[in-house]
Amino acid sequence: MKKFLILLISCLSLFYKVKGQTYPSLNVTLLSHIDPETDLTGNDNRKYSGCWGWYQASTNREYAIVGTSSKTYFMDVTNPHSPVLADSVMAVRKGCTWREIKTYQNYCYIVSDDAAPNTFQIVDMQYLPDSVHVVYNDSTLFERSHTIFVDNGHLYCGGPTSTGVGSTDNMRIYSLANPELPVLLRKLSQDVPSITYVHDMFVRNDTVYASCGGQGLYIIKYNSALNTFSLMQSYSNYPFNGYNHSSWQTDNRKTMVFADEVPAGLPAKVIDVSDFNNITLVDTIISHTGATPHNPYIVNNNWCWVSSYQDGIYLYNISNPSNTTIHGYFDTQPQHGVNDNFSTNAYRGNWGAYPFLPSKIIIACDMQNGIFILDGDYDYKITVGIKDLTSKQASSFSVYPNPASNELNLVIANQNNATVNYMLTDITGKTILENKLKITDFLFKTTVSITDLKPGCYFITLKGNALSETKKILIQN
Repeated sequence: MKKFLILLISCLSLFYKVKGQTYPSLNVTLLSHIDPETDLTGNDNRKYSGCWGWYQASTNREYAIVGTSSKTYFMDVTNPHSPVLADSVMAVRKGCTWREIKTYQNYCYIVSDDAAPNTFQIVDMQYLPDSVHVVYNDSTLFERSHTIFVDNGHLYCGGPTSTGVGSTDNMRIYSLANPELPVLLRKLSQDVPSITYVHDMFVRNDTVYASCGGQGLYIIKYNSALNTFSLMQSYSNYPFNGYNHSSWQTDNRKTMVFADEVPAGLPAKVIDVSDFNNITLVDTIISHTGATPHNPYIVNNNWCWVSSYQDGIYLYNISNPSNTTIHGYFDTQPQHGVNDNFSTNAYRGNWGAYPFLPSKIIIACDMQNGIFILDGDYDYKITVGIKDLTSKQASSFSVYPNPASNELNLVIANQNNATVNYMLTDITGKTILENKLKITDFLFKTTVSITDLKPGCYFITLKGNALSETKKILIQN
């Protein structure tokens, strides 16, 4: 009787607290979701693109900076459950597909690679949370750039285009000695003309890991004393190679993860870069066959967030780079369906993320669905704003929707080639459904019909050699 009362109280608590899970997830919790952009002049109802974050030390506040089709938003996310739109900066043109953002000191640098007319924008954020001030909005330095990166007081621009036709450089570096007016130092084409185009770059201490599209990954060094670039190494003929899109590196500089965006469906690569003369592919990662990784972001040496277009954002444990595992995910684009049909609209969904704020909340942008503020369930203590949250034990499966009415979707992580038993019991402990699953993927999905079950509180338990876990669910009409 006592056990029954405990289960009843637990289910009543779930009944009053649970909300329908619009966005399937595992070990990543939605804190808030906002969708302020109204401009739909871009392709595929594409409203959002790149995002970044900024910590204002003088006020102990955190901000999400989000590029959209018509402007850039500056949002106070110090309370991640209730983001506040502080200000926005209008772009020269609407309908932009690409907008990327980086910060340096109290300045924000904004670029777009959409057709003219366009401008390079610099924004002073020191007056937040009141407002931001535009200090540069011009095409004199350059009109378009696909991506930018800030490192060591330098601004790196990928594929910058000066005003006029036919004046694109492969990459440029600018000095930020005066953050409001960068000064051109060098063009990569002056020293390494064999690289035709730098699509994106990760830079650490002026060592550039350049994603050069079909040419692959190039490692380049900028020598500030000589004001020259030198080519250190290239990595091109790797398995599943395509259009080398973007990369990130662990803090210890031993491991990199990079994504090949075209053709769709290629896995991201995990490579050992501890020896430039022996760059080695140690693993590949992909959320599902057919999904397309877009942008990776690595936190310390263990965690890699990957924006995966229609499959949302994924968190991988890369502490053992040759044996990466899925730690969690959040599907910002659930409209692609449970069956994960990625053959059409492959480049919709999650564009980018920012997991580097002190609070460790995650900013994630879905091109169609808006801005998501997430709590990534790491295996260490995390903080959100000024409030500490107790570390949670990671889960190995998720079930949605919850509450459910006709069917349950099970997503099981890191049990590839294993046999897992699932059992559905009611509040009295009576077994209602039971079955065995042969797991065929690192993130296995299956659907369970519940059309014949009465409304109420149930428990679903999964057991295997490396899995034993129970979750509560509500079934309603």
